[in-house]
Amino acid sequence: MGKIWAIAGREMRSYFVSPLAYVVGALFLLVSGYLFSLILFGSREASMRGLFENLSVVFLLITPALTMRLLAEERARGTVELLLTAPVRDRDIVIGKYLAVCLYLLFLLALTLIYPAILAWVGKPDWMPILSGYLGIFLLGASFMAVGLMASSWTSNQVIAAISTFAISLIIWLLPASSSVVGQQFGSVLEYLSVLSHQQNLGRGIIDTTDLVFYGSFIVICLFLSIRSVEVYRWR
Repeated sequence: MGKIWAIAGREMRSYFVSPLAYVVGALFLLVSGYLFSLILFGSREASMRGLFENLSVVFLLITPALTMRLLAEERARGTVELLLTAPVRDRDIVIGKYLAVCLYLLFLLALTLIYPAILAWVGKPDWMPILSGYLGIFLLGASFMAVGLMASSWTSNQVIAAISTFAISLIIWLLPASSSVVGQQFGSVLEYLSVLSHQQNLGRGIIDTTDLVFYGSFIVICLFLSIRSVEVYRWR
């Protein structure tokens, strides 16, 4: 576990010594603040549900920028060989990097905690949907990050990694829209496979183990495929 935290710490430092973390954080705060104000003044409800639904689009857009360099840059610079010859397992590398990007995701969400405080100041919000909504948007963002890490493990080209991440995330984000044109039986399967449907359930204050198991399984599968990709690269 110490090696995983060491890799995660190295990755976090690389985020914050570059302008990327600050630019993405500033833009995220700007966009989320604008959306929060728009929804609050438009609906006049002490609720975060509308913001959480819109943040899913924001995470869809910013995830490629945050994850494209995770393993692709290591390959392009040749530093991945140093990592692979170090006394760490492939899964330590993948999990460490994933942990780092999830910690940055938590940092972004922490920036939005001022919004519930504002709601408490101007009204009487229902806290359960807000808490479960934060859980849902974190799990949705963590799922996109897992897709991004997986795509980054496939190539040494960061642009290809970013485009692949966006394309895969967009497809799984649009699955509910596709379910209406493929028939009820297959449509219900697509509905279940959508990361957005499960996030919307949590945004309504419904904490169902089905949703939690889905996100857990989705993330584990992406990390497993990332580890396999690193293993294949090691033995080339």
